Amino acid sequence: MANSTEVKDFILDGLTSAAELQIPLFILSTLIYLISVLGNLGMILLILLDSRLHTPMYFFLGNLSLADFGYSSAVTPRVMAGLLIKDKVISHNACAAQMFFFVVFVSVENATLALMAYDRYAAVCKPLHYTTVMSKSVCVHLMLSSYFCGFLDASVHTGGTFSLSFCSSNVVHHFFCDVPAVRVLSCSDKHIIEMVIIFVTSFNVFGALLVVLISYLFIFITIWKMHSAEGHQKALSTCASHFTAVSIFYGTIIFMYIQPSSSHSMDTDKISSVFYTMVIPMLNPLVYSLRNKEVKSAFKKIFGKAKSSLVLRF
Repeated sequence: MANSTEVKDFILDGLTSAAELQIPLFILSTLIYLISVLGNLGMILLILLDSRLHTPMYFFLGNLSLADFGYSSAVTPRVMAGLLIKDKVISHNACAAQMFFFVVFVSVENATLALMAYDRYAAVCKPLHYTTVMSKSVCVHLMLSSYFCGFLDASVHTGGTFSLSFCSSNVVHHFFCDVPAVRVLSCSDKHIIEMVIIFVTSFNVFGALLVVLISYLFIFITIWKMHSAEGHQKALSTCASHFTAVSIFYGTIIFMYIQPSSSHSMDTDKISSVFYTMVIPMLNPLVYSLRNKEVKSAFKKIFGKAKSSLVLRF
C-alpha cells in the first residue's frame, strides 16, 4: 500500500468559486460565527453564575452549548480565512485535526440531545423519582460517557480515513475536511473503512434518535392522560423547540454520513453542511434558551448586577 503522506497538503474548494460572492459570504459567516460564540459562551457563563440554573436540564444545555461552540469553531474560522485571504491550502495534519475535533463535538452534541430528551422524560413521567434518577453524580457520569464516546467516534472516523492512501488528487470539494469529502479522494480500497464508519455512525445516530423518540413518546402519553388543555399545551411547549433542532441536526447527519461516498453530491453536501456547522450552533441558544423564562430571568439578574456594579464604579 502506498504511504498516505504522499499527499502533503489538501486544497479546500471553499463555499464558492464566484469572486463576487466572497466578501458577502465572509461578512455573513463572520456575523453567524460571532452570534454563535456570544450565544453559546454566554449561555455557559449564565448557567455557571446563576445557582437557579444548577439543575440537570441546564447542565446538559451548558454542555450542548460547549459542543456547538466546539464544532463551529473547528470549521467556521477556516471558512472565513478561505473567503477573505483565499487561503485554501490545509496541511495533512491540520486536516486530520480539524476532522477529529469536528467529529468529537458533533458526537457529543448527538449524545447530549438524547440525554436532554431523557431528562425531560424523567421530569414529566417520573417526577417523584426525578432527583434520584437524575442526580448530580448520574448527570456527570452520563456526560463523561458522552465525551468518551465522542473521542472514540472521532478516532474511528479520523483514523479510518487517514489510514487510506492519497496519491493523486488533493482537492477537497468542500469548505472543510469532512469525512466523506476527504475519503472520496483516496486511491485505495475504501469499502471496509466505509462499512465500519457507516456502522459506527448509524449506531450512534439511530441509538440517540431512538432515545429521543421513545422519551418524547412517553412524555406525550403521560401528558395526554392528564385530560387537560393545559397538559396538551405543555406537551407542545416542551417538545416543539427540541424537535425542531433535532429534526435539522439528525436530518443532515443521516443525509450526509449514512451512505457510501459514491452516492454523495459534494455541492449538495456543502449546502447541507452549512446548516449543521454554522446555522445550528447559532440557533440552539435561541431555540433552547431565549424562549425560556428561567433563562430570561437569570439574564436580567446578571445584567442588573453588572449594570449596578458599573454605576457604583463611576
